[in-house]
Amino acid sequence: MALTLLSPAFADGEPIPKKYTRNGENLFPPLKWTGAPDGTRSFALVVEDPDAPSGLFRHCGMFNIPPTKDGLPESVDTSPDQGPRYSENDFGNARYDGPQPPKGHGVHHYHFRLAALDVPNLTIPGTAGVKAMWDEANKHILAKAVLTGTFEA
Repeated sequence: MALTLLSPAFADGEPIPKKYTRNGENLFPPLKWTGAPDGTRSFALVVEDPDAPSGLFRHCGMFNIPPTKDGLPESVDTSPDQGPRYSENDFGNARYDGPQPPKGHGVHHYHFRLAALDVPNLTIPGTAGVKAMWDEANKHILAKAVLTGTFEA
């Protein structure tokens, strides 16, 4: 079975509800996954917008997600419990920041990329940024899944 990623909030290729954007409540959308391969010791996740005027823009990076997880709840990044670690996104925040494309720039595509990793932890500082975290995660990937949502200002 392949690793599969979905959200109860929006279907693959469909619009992301406004409450999950910076134009709304800026909440992290709930995610669910199935099909983690044997040997998965942790997960990492990035949220990227390749349609940004300046090029690839990273909205979120999470790592050290326990292998026992099969999803992330809404607003996981504001939870007081010991959740995953966050890399600094391109807004300069170590949390999720949702879509906020420029007005009139057309539809943007937001790729939620989940990776099953063969290591329990990535040992990088959160301030290293999403790109550095994902580069490190790519050295340990067992499987990947992508969910794409869209948004237009």
